[in-house]
Amino acid sequence: MKSAILVSCALALATAAPAAAQGSSAGADNGSPPASRTTSVRGPADAVDYRLVPGDKLRIEVYKDPQLSQSLQIRPDGKITLPLVGDVPAAGATPRELAQQLTERLREYVTAPVVTVIVAEAMPPMVYVMGEVNSPGAQPMGEPITVLQALAVAGGFKDFANPKKIRILRRTGNGTVQTIQFNYKDAVEGPGRPVFLQPGDTVIVP
Repeated sequence: MKSAILVSCALALATAAPAAAQGSSAGADNGSPPASRTTSVRGPADAVDYRLVPGDKLRIEVYKDPQLSQSLQIRPDGKITLPLVGDVPAAGATPRELAQQLTERLREYVTAPVVTVIVAEAMPPMVYVMGEVNSPGAQPMGEPITVLQALAVAGGFKDFANPKKIRILRRTGNGTVQTIQFNYKDAVEGPGRPVFLQPGDTVIVP
């Protein structure tokens, strides 16, 4: 009797399985595309391009013009000097941005110049933390670091520090200095993205 019941159940399941598969297939063909997921991966601080710093040794290649092609080092003031165009701000720019600057300046003297900037020798990237911290000074950047990490390496705040009005000074590609406001409390308590530093940045804690 039990054998007969088991056989009947097995037959019923075998009959129901194709029907269920057909029902599932019909649901997939209702005009709606199958659900899909897209995973977005963000890199650190948008810092995908190397930014030049004082001390970097460069090779400037001007196509078919060996006299303008030069091997240079970025001076402490962040500039380089090239024949015809004179002083050009370099620190803070990417090699591509510097090449674009030189191309624009050389157009006055050369027809359709093609400029390539090669970093022959890069200085170790550094950031600087100053002001009301326990251990101010330069910090090597072995890997991208956030403002919070740099402050932690600097030993945290002194008693009279104002962590709500921290400033980040960043040299831009055109030679100017950009000031970025940073609120330590918001960064610790808020849900925002971490703020990554770039080589040469100076963090000032008032």
